This record gives sequence, C-alpha cells and structure tokens, in this order.
Amino acid sequence: MKIAVDAMGGDYAPGEIVKGALQASSEFNIPVILVGDEKQLLAELGNSETGGLVSIVHAPEVVGMGEPPAVAVRRKRYSSIVRATQLVKDGEASALVSAGSTGAAMTSALLCMGRIKGIDRPAIVGVLPNEKGLTVLLDVGANIDCKPHNLVQFGIMGFLYAKKILGISQPRVGLLSNGEEESKGNETTQAAFPLLKTAGINFVGNVEGRDVFNGAVDVVVCDGFVGNVVLKAGESLAFTLLKMMKDELAKSWPEKIGTVMLEPLLKGFQKRMDYAEYGGAPFLGVNGVSIICHGRSRAKAVKNAVRVARESVDNCLVEAIRESIESIEKKGYGNLAQGVE
Repeated sequence: MKIAVDAMGGDYAPGEIVKGALQASSEFNIPVILVGDEKQLLAELGNSETGGLVSIVHAPEVVGMGEPPAVAVRRKRYSSIVRATQLVKDGEASALVSAGSTGAAMTSALLCMGRIKGIDRPAIVGVLPNEKGLTVLLDVGANIDCKPHNLVQFGIMGFLYAKKILGISQPRVGLLSNGEEESKGNETTQAAFPLLKTAGINFVGNVEGRDVFNGAVDVVVCDGFVGNVVLKAGESLAFTLLKMMKDELAKSWPEKIGTVMLEPLLKGFQKRMDYAEYGGAPFLGVNGVSIICHGRSRAKAVKNAVRVARESVDNCLVEAIRESIESIEKKGYGNLAQGVE
C-alpha cells in the first residue's frame, strides 16, 4: 500500500506537507509518494532518513486556491492534485491526501476516479469531538442543495465510516433538523425521514444542533450548506472558549498560578478540539480513497490524514459503501429489510 500526497497543496506547502508525510511514514510505517515539483521536494527532504518508504512523482504545476476548480483540473493535467489522483486511479497508490483547493480535490476525484455506482453526490465527512467520543457529520461542504435520497446516501456512508473507521459497532444516525418530531424540518428533511427509517441503518430520528456535541448520536446527516456552517462554528467556538479561559486565568497573580495548575487540563481540551488530531476529511462516494485536509494543515494534520487514508483502505471502506448501495438499489428504498453491513 502506498499513499499519494499532494505535496504542493495547502498554505504551508511543501514544507509542512513533506514533514507530515515523513512523520507518517516513520511512525506508522506507511509508504508515501510525494507528488509535486521534484526540485523543491528534494530540497525539503534534504538528508532525511526515509527508510525507502518515501518516493517522488514529479508534477510541475499547481492548482491555486483561487482558480476555478473544474477549469484548472482540466487544463493543468500535470498539477500535483491531478497527478496524485491519477496514481490512485492507475493502481500505483491506494489513496491520496491533499491540503490544497477543496474544489480541485473533489473535481479531480470525480473526473479521475468517478462515483461509486448508485451514489449521486459524494460527501465530505467531518469528525467532531463530543462529550462521549466523536461525531461524524456529513455533508460538510460538497453539496449545498440536496434531494432526500442524497441525505439517505449520506446516512449510509456516515454509518459505514463510523463503523469501519471509528470502530462503533452499531452507530446511531440522526437527521439534523429544527426539532425532534418527525414533522419538523424543511421539505427535504421531511421527505428524507421515512427513507432513512427503511435504509437498513440504525436511524434514531431527527436531532437538533445540540446533539452534534452531546454524544446523543454518532452520525449527523445534513446538507453541505448546514454542515459547513456547523463545522466552522464549532471550530471557532472551541478555540474562542479556550482563549477566553486563558484570558480570564491570566488577569491577576492568583489566576496566573491557577493557569499553571490547570495547564494540563487546558492542553487536553485543546487537543480534543484540534482538527489536526483527526486528520483530513474523507470524500466519500468516489471510487477510491480521497482525504481532503484543511488548507491550513501543518505536519501533524497531514500525518494523521495519511493514517486515516490507510485505515480507510485497510477497512475496505469504498468496497463496503459500494456493496451497501448495490444492495439498496436492488431492493429499492421502500423495502429495505436487511441492515447495512
């Protein structure tokens, strides 16, 4: 197994991307392929001991954050994100990781890998901490407007991700709405509710915003507009709370002493809320493993994204989604007696 890493994508590329890839190869014994400008990558590697686990594929072009994704991906066939995706399609790599343009990463995956048969719209997965563990949230930005059956497919993919990657035996799936009652929500969520009930997953009904973080469910389903707002608001709130606590504790000498005593607790809180701890966001529904990282990802986030990529391959996540969707397509949404395995 080899993981292709888009070494030129992201705010801190290629330095932090290369560093993270090296850490992943060393700590997890994962072979990685650095895709990007060979001269720059060799300079970043320097005299690093790679143990034969790191190789380079030259890609002289880069898709910029401000470029229209569809146009850039088609024109820049030798860009790092396109070459990395092509490696997966050709079987030379088992998965890819990119901290570059999210739109370019999605477009490249769709054009090169294609969608899993039966999946109309792939979704980006966000993993958020809750009171008891982790919450899988999808979609978090790939699809602004959705139809009911799209939400059903998100629920199935989220269920499988929580089961295969997070190790939750029977993940609880909730549909994000403005109330718990079945009658709540807009037309799309109301139409999706009965479909999710018969989708063969552990659907527990509607959930509200508070349930994203209180551990009431393991998977929260929503469209990409709502999911992205929840994700960004959650990230901002976490770091705002941390800063407010530190500011309050630093106002006087007694509080400063308290800060020293509470430092381990503050560090633990910060670690739980740090997106870098959870790696990248899987782009589920494409015919291959594609992990999209935050544009501001540094080495730790890249390292963990490579780990998530390997776990997705090892646990046959794409194959599980394919088999489940095929089974559902055969039965139809109205008669799903068997669960998702």
